[in-house]
Amino acid sequence: MSPTPLTLTDTRTVTPEGVHEGWVHLENGRVAELGTGEPPRGAVHDAGGRWVAPGLVDTHVHGGAGHGFPDADPEGARAVTAFNRSQGVTSMVGGLVAASPEDTLHQVSVLADLCDEGELAGIYLEGPFIARQRCGAHDPELLRDPDTAEFDRWLEAGRGHVRMITVAPELPGALELIRAAASSGVVPAVGHTEATYEETVAAFDAGATVATHLYNAMRPLGHRDPGPIAAALGDGRVSVELILDLVHVHPGAAQVVLDAVGPGRLSLVTDAMNATGLGDGEYTLGGLRVRVSGGEARVVETGSIASSTIVLPQAVRNAVDHLGMTVPDAVRSASSVPAAAVGLPGVGRVEPGAPADLVVLDEGLAVAEVVHRGAFVG
Repeated sequence: MSPTPLTLTDTRTVTPEGVHEGWVHLENGRVAELGTGEPPRGAVHDAGGRWVAPGLVDTHVHGGAGHGFPDADPEGARAVTAFNRSQGVTSMVGGLVAASPEDTLHQVSVLADLCDEGELAGIYLEGPFIARQRCGAHDPELLRDPDTAEFDRWLEAGRGHVRMITVAPELPGALELIRAAASSGVVPAVGHTEATYEETVAAFDAGATVATHLYNAMRPLGHRDPGPIAAALGDGRVSVELILDLVHVHPGAAQVVLDAVGPGRLSLVTDAMNATGLGDGEYTLGGLRVRVSGGEARVVETGSIASSTIVLPQAVRNAVDHLGMTVPDAVRSASSVPAAAVGLPGVGRVEPGAPADLVVLDEGLAVAEVVHRGAFVG
């Protein structure tokens, strides 16, 4: 059953072209029209001159509200999406971490069902084809060299919903895997890697178009050994993920990224784990124990920084407050840019024909109201 037509009036709406001041009309779960003056007949909601943004799009998230996508629990996954939706994140790509071949296949199959339901916008595989030296919060015993046969099994189980996979370019078979992914419509990303600058450029030439959470879990930037960071910053084909929780990346280093790539290539992500929304304590991620203290998550055994505990609107606020981004640019970096990076056409945009997913932000950029598929959430 389609939601009742709804018009939001007196808005400052972030659109692909700029900021539209006027009304936004929603019908049949889609954006029908933007205009000024007298709004269409029907239900009207006064936004009071506040920002109206497209529903945010998190393309790198592992869990929240006490549940994780790697758990392969449908009800738990729905709890993650419901929690994020209430916070203004209306589209999510479910992130998996390194697991055994059997477990990975099962996880992909379960998440594919949720994609069929419309709960998820796709599936993201952050492991297992990543470097042991840069494994971060992945179990090093579960990592393995790229295998196109295993990848093909994921594709079959995913039924067209596998959106992205992170690969360390220096591993044996990595370039072959990257080419296979790109030719299958799956976005190859470079991350969790010890790759040199030259190896990273080769990966981009082979079809990789995303840099996974830049700076974190990768060979650091050196003036004689620039590595993957410089390769990603300098390549206009590449969208650069940034975890802007002020823990994973210092604002000064984040500013370097923004200055190099601009808002059009900056993809804000959370990399959030199941502790998000719950507070400090001990949790698990991919079988590893993770302790959260003061909102900062670290692997108990190694001390390595783990996933974040923020929801995407916090990254938008941090981008405005700490990087000086305009509200429209920060919003696009958390909506249309990541959506385009993983091949979700029309998602994260407010324009006729796009999904009727909107977020109303107050002057402090806190989420005031959320519209999902044309109806208010909560």
